[in-house]
Amino acid sequence: MSAVAKQVAKKVDFTKVINSLGLSGTTAGSLSAFKKRHDEAKKENLDLSAHSIDIDFNHYRSVLKNSKVVDQIERSVKSFTPVTIDVSKNLKNIEIFEQKAIENAQLTEKSVLAEISQLQQTLKDIETARPFDELTVDDVIAAKPIIEERLTWMVKNGKWEVPGYKEKFGDLAPM
Repeated sequence: MSAVAKQVAKKVDFTKVINSLGLSGTTAGSLSAFKKRHDEAKKENLDLSAHSIDIDFNHYRSVLKNSKVVDQIERSVKSFTPVTIDVSKNLKNIEIFEQKAIENAQLTEKSVLAEISQLQQTLKDIETARPFDELTVDDVIAAKPIIEERLTWMVKNGKWEVPGYKEKFGDLAPM
């Protein structure tokens, strides 16, 4: 990892990123999982770096009778070179993950913005609505035209009682 990348990794506070961007759901979960894997890898790297890698071959020569084996092992250890790994596949996976995270974030942003606009419209409707006691029959009919149609049908057919009214509110006729 380059020096710049190390400095950036030290300065990134994932909890602040999640909270400041208001992330939730799969985006926040994926970011938290990434942070956990990063912390585990960093800890394992520190643990392995702390171990001593010096081998005292002279001690093994004095203990073992066959010093040729120790010489052969020493040559193998000195000629050992670490294998370089092609990380392009991992980088492609990271890019795919990043694209999916961005898509999820954009979808979340769109849904949140739509919900905010809907809530703002609802709030505006509530603020501009007239109080219930100031409503007129014309206002109610304008809001629900089916009421006028239903009343016209009931009057034409001689139905003077609303179905279910007595069951719900009782009979208010004087006895």
